[in-house]
Amino acid sequence: MTSSRIIRHALVSDIEPILNVIDAAKGIMRASGNMHQWADGYPSSDAIIQDIERGGGYVIEKSPGSRIARNGKATDFEGRRIVAYFAFLPSPEPTYSEIFDGAWLDDSLPYHVIHRIASYPDAHGIFNEIIEYAALKDSNLRIDTHPDNKIMRRLLAENGFTYCGIIYLASGDLRLAYQRLVTK
Repeated sequence: MTSSRIIRHALVSDIEPILNVIDAAKGIMRASGNMHQWADGYPSSDAIIQDIERGGGYVIEKSPGSRIARNGKATDFEGRRIVAYFAFLPSPEPTYSEIFDGAWLDDSLPYHVIHRIASYPDAHGIFNEIIEYAALKDSNLRIDTHPDNKIMRRLLAENGFTYCGIIYLASGDLRLAYQRLVTK
């Protein structure tokens, strides 16, 4: 992680800046051709509050005095500013109980799930920071993504995740499932 950013537990008082980050991430998705993921108001403030209440909602903040571009212009911040959000939750993940057209690398060990990764487009390296942080907490990580999310699929491949198969969300929507298992 860069020295100008920190990862901390999200607070309910962070909801507004988190939703702003999520809106920016939706813009990244739409610009890259991912038109259907995170539609119809998802993820909502209720989903974020549930993450926080479970102890699994996290923000990444830019440290005071850091510079981050906004609308093409760098801005000095007097205080910390949230530039990313993610959920990091312990197993079990109900939608991962059945996997189709494949199998988990290991389905007997506990794991953590990473959900709802979102950042501003100019906050580079966020995914790598999240994976580094998560790997310090658990060597068995799972994640899923929409088939149209080419950016996430590339990042998963670059960070040691293995495609395992297809899972279905509670809504019935299909997702590609990945796992990274580091054996000691």
